[in-house]
Amino acid sequence: MNVTASGRRVLVSGAARGLGRAVARAFASNGDRVAVHFGSREEEARTTLASLEGSGHTLVGGDLAEPAGALAVMDAATEALGGIDVLVNNAAVNIRHPLAETPYEEWVAVWQRHVAVNLLATANLSHLAARRMIDQGRGGRIVNIGSRGAFRGEPDHPAYGATKAAVHALGQSLAVSLAPYGIAVASVAPGFFATERVAPRVAGPEGEAIRAQSPFGRVGSAEEVAAAVLWLASPAAEWSSGTILDLNGASHLRS
Repeated sequence: MNVTASGRRVLVSGAARGLGRAVARAFASNGDRVAVHFGSREEEARTTLASLEGSGHTLVGGDLAEPAGALAVMDAATEALGGIDVLVNNAAVNIRHPLAETPYEEWVAVWQRHVAVNLLATANLSHLAARRMIDQGRGGRIVNIGSRGAFRGEPDHPAYGATKAAVHALGQSLAVSLAPYGIAVASVAPGFFATERVAPRVAGPEGEAIRAQSPFGRVGSAEEVAAAVLWLASPAAEWSSGTILDLNGASHLRS
């Protein structure tokens, strides 16, 4: 299989800001062409697109919570890029809903939203990308963004932790089934890392406790996670297919 080190066609879901933006930039800096997906944050996605090195990048909008939306996003991305070699499943929701404080109707709605976006959209995009990679006959890479919370628990965000655990399991199942086609599948499990969304928490009263989660005394960066994603998508990382790579600064250890 001809999995190249650069010049690839890459779709990054949820790339308007935060980790998705950092991942898109990492691939663009590597010489790849990137489809920047957004759900509702079009202006921020355009900022991401304008910041990418190189040329041939594209913007793709769509609601991944709907199966038809996922199909439309994949069709638009592959048409603009001329195919697909790498899929990064980054799009996700993370809504606070501790059981003791959340009314039942709200609980049900939040769980349905998490499953639709975090799990089913990941599964649907993976199917759509993998079938195109199989037809192209040159292999490919799928990298899923999971979470440390899948292992240590998320008491205030249980649907997030559960759906990220499911994403990890999905990635391992696909790693086995897609290996004969030269498609490697892996996941990353980041701990707390800095983005625009969590900046007030890091700068606020709980910032010290958040930084103290890691013996390094700091939080991670989106760029550190993006660098790991870029490596897992590389030809050198094929033998890491099926892995779940912890990126948490030794804040949660498992064996």
